[in-house]
Amino acid sequence: MSTDSREAEPAEVLEQHELDTDWTMVVDDGGVEHAAEMLAAGSGPVGVDAERASGFRYGSDAYLVQVFRRGAGTFLFDPVGIDRFAPLAEALGSDVLGEDEWILHSASQDLACLAALGLTPERLFDTELASRLLGFERVGLGSLVERLLGIRLHKAHSAADWSRRPLPDDWLEYAALDVALLPELRDAIAAELDAQGKRDIAEQEFEATRIRPPKAPQAEPWRRLNGGNRLKSPRELAIARELWLARDELAREKDVAPGRLLPDSSIVVAAQAQPRSAGQLAANKDFTGRASRSELDRWWRASLRGKTTDDPPGPRPRDRDAMPHHRGWAQRHPDAAARLAAAREAVAAEAERQHMPVENLLTPDTLRRVAWDPPRPATAEAVSERLAALGARPWQIVITAPLISAAFVEVA
Repeated sequence: MSTDSREAEPAEVLEQHELDTDWTMVVDDGGVEHAAEMLAAGSGPVGVDAERASGFRYGSDAYLVQVFRRGAGTFLFDPVGIDRFAPLAEALGSDVLGEDEWILHSASQDLACLAALGLTPERLFDTELASRLLGFERVGLGSLVERLLGIRLHKAHSAADWSRRPLPDDWLEYAALDVALLPELRDAIAAELDAQGKRDIAEQEFEATRIRPPKAPQAEPWRRLNGGNRLKSPRELAIARELWLARDELAREKDVAPGRLLPDSSIVVAAQAQPRSAGQLAANKDFTGRASRSELDRWWRASLRGKTTDDPPGPRPRDRDAMPHHRGWAQRHPDAAARLAAAREAVAAEAERQHMPVENLLTPDTLRRVAWDPPRPATAEAVSERLAALGARPWQIVITAPLISAAFVEVA
């Protein structure tokens, strides 16, 4: 893919330690009220970020929330000691901010955990998403800050256990810089969007991200075991299901990420082995994990339930109305394969011209669904309606519908 290769030309590159960054730690409800007053008195958009403890804790709760606004400063909120975020939500609402936005980097990663605290933006600017639309090859926050602002950040704590208390000062400095630079970065990216004529495109994508509903929970989440495709018999599947459920119950009880207690690979190994006793399960050298032996009785009881159930699960039920995997279309559905190939080529060429990743111009799944079940006749107007029904944004439809329609007609 051709991308915009222009590089920022700062007079010098500042190192993180050269920045004079201060922050205020907020650990209780009184601190939230004070911070909210300060932020409401600031000016311009607000930089917002959240740190989770994914891989350490059960779930995806926020363990630190960072907010910066010009004229107010940087505030780091510790949700562990805070009961009411309502004053902050009010200070960051449209009645106070007006037309100003929340600025997040890769907003889809943080919106859910912020919403769980009652913090939801009414306007959004996503620096990571905007950079993809601009065709930047490197869209990490550190790369963008260095490229556009001439500041080199050291991204050393992104995968840290943010549930740890007390949080080290160098972690807090890292967290504060993540938001303190966002307004300036937003301004630089907005200028690039204007220069490429992509401001309206970006705003449509920001809004789609802001209002996108969370994914519905899966009916049988245990089937997502990594390596579970190696389990073939109903009895193996039953043991895997019971081990997964037992692990999830323990993880929720201890507030620990399930994989830290018993990795997916151990569940698969145990299900394949179908142990005859707790001792045989413990003797399996591939049955590992920090709780693999300390909770051995729990795992054996789960295995026994799986071995003796009268209702073992079968393979994942197939949805007869579901679209088959596109890799098999050439042999079984050649007309659909031809439509997909022609449309994919046209959309990829347009993405090249637009200087953006093809998946941002139109998601591969959307393109496949149109190719599998096209409107008949496949006029540009009919394709536009189909794309809209599949959730494509207006800008995507305007650009791609005529291309897809022409490609379908060509191979008909």
